[in-house]
Amino acid sequence: MAARRFVDLSLAIEPYLPSDPPMMIPKIDYIDHVEGAVQMQDFFPGLKQDQLPGGLGWALEFLTLTSHSGTHLDAPYHYHPTMDMGKQAMTVDEIPIEWCFSDGVLLDFRHKGDGERITPKDLVCKLEEIKYEIKPLDIVLIQTGADSAWGTAQYLVKGAGMDRESTLYLLEKGVKVVGIDAWSWDRPLPFLAKEFEKTGDPKVIWEAHFAGIEIGYCHMEKMANLSGIGRPHGFTVCCFPIKIKRASAGWTRPVAIIDL
Repeated sequence: MAARRFVDLSLAIEPYLPSDPPMMIPKIDYIDHVEGAVQMQDFFPGLKQDQLPGGLGWALEFLTLTSHSGTHLDAPYHYHPTMDMGKQAMTVDEIPIEWCFSDGVLLDFRHKGDGERITPKDLVCKLEEIKYEIKPLDIVLIQTGADSAWGTAQYLVKGAGMDRESTLYLLEKGVKVVGIDAWSWDRPLPFLAKEFEKTGDPKVIWEAHFAGIEIGYCHMEKMANLSGIGRPHGFTVCCFPIKIKRASAGWTRPVAIIDL
């Protein structure tokens, strides 16, 4: 069997970090082994705590979070109830699993400023630079460097973002899954809000997400460690989402697999 290197492209779900707008920040209640021993006594009547190894029981956690907490994969249903110009949008439990295991392509746009658009021209130039032609079902990863601000309030405003035209550029080539190392596939929301306030043009609102109304697709957000891949192509991405019934997203732990 050929040697392989695995690169974890995910962020951990952590409580109380400024990782999201306040209403979305995850909460985790940790039950330690001492509390677990008490709980086990409820399941096993007559059990004494000192009968357990070291007087300790199980550990577990209760999470309060959204399906968009941590590294996750958005389904077309997140963007709109329809996709592909009128078909019912797929929820995350309906995503074809073959979409989530395919050749990966890494496009580095760390040179772009926070809130800047990544345009079709930017994609064409980068693809020419790395000498690669997009093919159907490629998983395209966009690197902005925003993950360097993870854990700080700046995370929500870091990184460039995709627009409607650049998203459609990829989708028209048969791409079904993409990802980004920022909070959103679009430019950060405060930049969109500022532009909408200035122009009054609603087309600026969530333009890259809303591209899924025309062509259904999935995107991963809050990815990390894209630099660890070490090459622009010639690797495989695995990113199967957790199967949540009728949900708009599912948590995922994307991994880049590189043959050595």
